[in-house]
Parts: sequence; structure tokens; C-alpha cells
Amino acid sequence: MELTATTTVRRSPPEVYGYWRDLENLPTFMAHLEQVRGTGDRTSHWVAGAPFGKDVEWDAEIVEEVPGERIAWRSTGNADVPNAGTVRFLPAPDGVSTEVHVALTYDIPGGTIGKAVAKYFGEEPHQQLDDDLRRFKQVLETGEVVRSDGAPWGKRARKEFPQRPAQPLSDDELAKGADA
Repeated sequence: MELTATTTVRRSPPEVYGYWRDLENLPTFMAHLEQVRGTGDRTSHWVAGAPFGKDVEWDAEIVEEVPGERIAWRSTGNADVPNAGTVRFLPAPDGVSTEVHVALTYDIPGGTIGKAVAKYFGEEPHQQLDDDLRRFKQVLETGEVVRSDGAPWGKRARKEFPQRPAQPLSDDELAKGADA
């Protein structure tokens, strides 16, 4: 399966790249990642949730890196989910923001049947990637993943992200902002 997605984050390319490059940050916005642990300068171990309460694991290596601009990786060894991808960080036309372009390829366990089962349980890969990038943007721009009052329970049923309703700043928060 091949996936692509793009978002624009109102932060500089070095800042956006730096957050992504610290691979242990990835579970803060990627819904199915349980853990990413660095095992070397360019290697890491990944654990992700899969349908039916299962976990999948793999090791990965960074195969290309241009600091502030691009990271490319691939899984190594006998990965449960063989995968590869590239993330590019490009200056946006506004001169302030960063365009984040993600391209992923991976083999879904179970082939066509696995894809159908994942989609049935609401885990359509294209939508997952779009949702992950939306959360990435929120984390970098606001410091957290927020939800609207229109979805009061967020994704609590799947216990994914600690979220709070979007709300106006309190008087204390406004006063702190004025002091800054």
C-alpha cells in the first residue's frame, strides 16, 4: 500500500523537522504507535497497535537524512509490517510555516483481507495518515491535541489521546499571556 499526505504547520522547517526527527515524539500524534525507541543514531524499534488488540513490531533505519529538510527510512530484518517512507519539510510560501509531505509504503498483514478488516473497524490507512498529520499540526502549534465540544468523548473508547475540549482561555491564562 502506498500513502501520501501533506499538511502545513505554522512553525519553521528546522523546528518541525527537529520534533519529527526525535522519533520518540511520534507516538504523541500517531494514533496506532505505542512506542518508538531509539536503538542507535539512525536505528529504532517500533511497536504499533493492530486490529483485534494485537501489536506489531519492527526495527527501522534512517537511510537518508538532510537535516531540516528530509528523513527517509525503511524497516529492517523480519518486520511484522515491512515499510518505508520519506518525510520532507519545505518552507511554505508565507515564509513562516512548513509544508510537511509524507510518503509511506507498507505491506498490511493479511493482504486484501487484512485491508478489508481494518477498514471495517474504522482503520482506513489513508484516513489514519491524514488524522495523524492533523494531530501533528495541533501538537506543534498548540502543544496538545484538542477536540471540539461536538465530539465530547474524543477517541476515549479506543484510549488513544488524552484530549480536552477546545475552550477560551481562562482569565489566569489571559493574564499570563499578557505578561509574556
